Amino acid sequence: MVILDLVRAVATLSAGQTAQVAATAHDLDVIRQWCERTGNTLVRFEFDRSGRGTVAVRRGRVPDPQLALGPDRVPGARLWLYTNLHCNLRCDYCCVASSPRAPRRELGAERIARLVAEAADWGASQVFLTGGEPFVLPNIDRIVRDCTSRLPTVLLTNRMLFREPGLAALQAMPRDGFALQISLDSASPQLHDTHRGHGSWAKAVSGIKLALAAGFRVRVAATITEARPDTIAALTTFLDNLGIPRDDQLIRPVARQGAATGGVLISRESLVPEITVTADGIYWHPVAAADERLLVRREIEPLRPALDQVYRLFSDQWAHTQSKVALFPCA
Repeated sequence: MVILDLVRAVATLSAGQTAQVAATAHDLDVIRQWCERTGNTLVRFEFDRSGRGTVAVRRGRVPDPQLALGPDRVPGARLWLYTNLHCNLRCDYCCVASSPRAPRRELGAERIARLVAEAADWGASQVFLTGGEPFVLPNIDRIVRDCTSRLPTVLLTNRMLFREPGLAALQAMPRDGFALQISLDSASPQLHDTHRGHGSWAKAVSGIKLALAAGFRVRVAATITEARPDTIAALTTFLDNLGIPRDDQLIRPVARQGAATGGVLISRESLVPEITVTADGIYWHPVAAADERLLVRREIEPLRPALDQVYRLFSDQWAHTQSKVALFPCA
């Protein structure tokens, strides 16, 4: 009987839509076999102690976001916080156009602590702190300690401020549940310095060495304007020799956002969301945290409504256009 109910229900659906029918636990094997033979997908099932309940079946082979992405990349698992939006550098492809003259637009330590606590209670598994340059903040060590007390934390930095008072702040940061992600775009100075400023490559390399010697986990992220195999191979070898594991080496393209005049064109429909908070609002993804088209809501607190909203929107989007969305590797 349950198979006939499924046939009737699924026949009314478009590809990617889901139907729910009554079933029992004894029906489950038959339902799985039917889905396999007909090219449909068993999404979920719920039964009470008596074995009665419901099953939900999606028409077609559209995968569930959590199964396809993995639990660490499901919307809401990663929370991005722009601690501030001003920076000591003026990189010519910065996705939020940070610079020394950019407005500060700080979230503030107290608000960051509240947001991380709320995200952790909701189910987030990791927090990323970025900017601007977080080390321009005099209380960045406190912010990091507050975050790591609730969730594993990654801090993105250009390393340029690893001197007093930044060095003291660095040394005060925890080693457990925490990683530094330092920007380094090439195996030699020319390419990196062209985009980030003269002398910045040497300071980034010395910062990587300093952080490793101080016992930190260090990740290195390279923003590549042209993905030439020889350039990438040289950078990978250079990072290997510095002692950066391959899993902590990240190569990403330029996104046509902020200060960048070229690069990958992105939209909400093309990105797997990574919920991002700035002083201006909540955005779909950190690479577009100044793009009004990817603004989720202006109201920052409470955070839960935005987490729920993005999860729901992406689940609906995934059911119809999942083959078009992709991860953009900010970290």
